[in-house]
Amino acid sequence: MMMLKPKEMAERLNVTVRTLQRWDNDGVLKAYRTPTNRRYYTEEQYLEYTGQSQTVKDPRKVVAYARVSSNGQKDDLKNQVQFLRNFANGKGIILDDVITDIGSGLNYKRKNWNKLLDDVMDNQIKAIYITYKDRFVRFGYDWFENLCKKHNTEIVVLDNIETSPSQEMIDDMISIIHVFSCRLYGLRKYKTKIRNDGSLKGGENDDKNSKSKAVSQSNHEKGS
Repeated sequence: MMMLKPKEMAERLNVTVRTLQRWDNDGVLKAYRTPTNRRYYTEEQYLEYTGQSQTVKDPRKVVAYARVSSNGQKDDLKNQVQFLRNFANGKGIILDDVITDIGSGLNYKRKNWNKLLDDVMDNQIKAIYITYKDRFVRFGYDWFENLCKKHNTEIVVLDNIETSPSQEMIDDMISIIHVFSCRLYGLRKYKTKIRNDGSLKGGENDDKNSKSKAVSQSNHEKGS
């Protein structure tokens, strides 16, 4: 979608920039605004206003999603959001919303991420822009991408590796190792408990005594 500066839009419509400003304020032809509050218009607006638009506008939303792992990375989150906005503005893409989360990529209970997936499955999302795959989810990205495709939602990955801190990967790997270490310790503890369980030992002894009695009885019957 091509962006038009107010001067370019005014020339196309054969009006003055001041007229466009008045139309914007009166709601006749609303202008979009950049993060620095500058007005701009789109090619689609021009075609629609002049009655040349023949395509049905997709009512679904175009959104961006950004994530960091901890509150200490809020500056990184701002940079990530700014990168997404700058990319969208540069490509003439209008973002309906920028969704953010603070939480590990291993955390599948992220509130806003889950709400986004619900909207995808409700067929409310046209496209999701992210800076890097692990901003969306640490592992299993292909599965979630396939889920989105089934609902005709495109995930656009900008591949900006600077927004993917290596320390986050290290922290996530440590978390995984910690979880499996705890499970392994639990299994060992359970195995030791079984080994030291007297009732189980008694059962083993009873089983051995039963076998001894059976062998003794068999030998006695052969002697008779």
